[in-house]
Amino acid sequence: MSAVLDDMDSRPGSTTSLLRTVIGLYLRDAGGWMSTKDLVTLMEALGTSATVTRTALGRLRKKDVVLQDARDAVPGFTLTEGAATMLARGDRRIYTPRSMSESDPWCLISFSIPETEREKRHQLRRRLHWIGCGTVAAGLWICPAYLRAEVEEILADLQLRALTTVFVTETPLVGGNLQDAAAKWWDLDAVAGLHHDFIREHSDFIREHSAAKHPGDQQVPAGSAAFASYVQCIDRWRIIPYLDPGLPPAFLPANWPGADGAALFGQIVQAYAEPSREFVRKTLLASGT
Repeated sequence: MSAVLDDMDSRPGSTTSLLRTVIGLYLRDAGGWMSTKDLVTLMEALGTSATVTRTALGRLRKKDVVLQDARDAVPGFTLTEGAATMLARGDRRIYTPRSMSESDPWCLISFSIPETEREKRHQLRRRLHWIGCGTVAAGLWICPAYLRAEVEEILADLQLRALTTVFVTETPLVGGNLQDAAAKWWDLDAVAGLHHDFIREHSDFIREHSAAKHPGDQQVPAGSAAFASYVQCIDRWRIIPYLDPGLPPAFLPANWPGADGAALFGQIVQAYAEPSREFVRKTLLASGT
């Protein structure tokens, strides 16, 4: 069973999570390898000491996210194959969150796993939850059909495909209304709370960007400040497109904040991605590694 479970394996804001976000954003752009020294320097811009960063690197190595790889006698790290797959999937989720239309198909996942495999059963439920599946019953889960490939990947990784039946179907027929059903299958209050928190914590980013368009007003932070702000934003946002499956309006309560959260995130990326990337380029160039 792969140690790289998913992109949810560390708490946003923690050192390990921030380091994982830095690696996901910039290690591939750096050619797939980055020196330990450069990773430490980038994490120092986030307020993390070298000792703590090295400890976090050790954790990611044990989780098979990175491999130690010295080049020209310079210690550094590359991604594992599993982590590269995880990050590619994360890119699709984070930067292009999907939403269902009323006519889109659904995916149902039915499984019956014996007690002798209870650890795999626990991992299956955990991972289905983390990709945005809802729980209809203990052995019956539901998600938009566009998540089927991720479901199949999980089943293959856990070697549970033979114990699972996957259905692709039209909108389920429920006894009550669809909003009540969705509220039972997903913790929509928790997902809405994540969107509201993100909007509240990051709206200032766009106010700063708007102010920068007027002479004499506050400018978007540059250098390490832009980098720190952007990495923290990505680290906070990245779990939301996983837990929010993008349900159609008929399944959602009134005033659902998903579209507002996604729009704000898109504005932040447009304003901060390039200044942050430029800081990383200059950091790597200065180190000469």
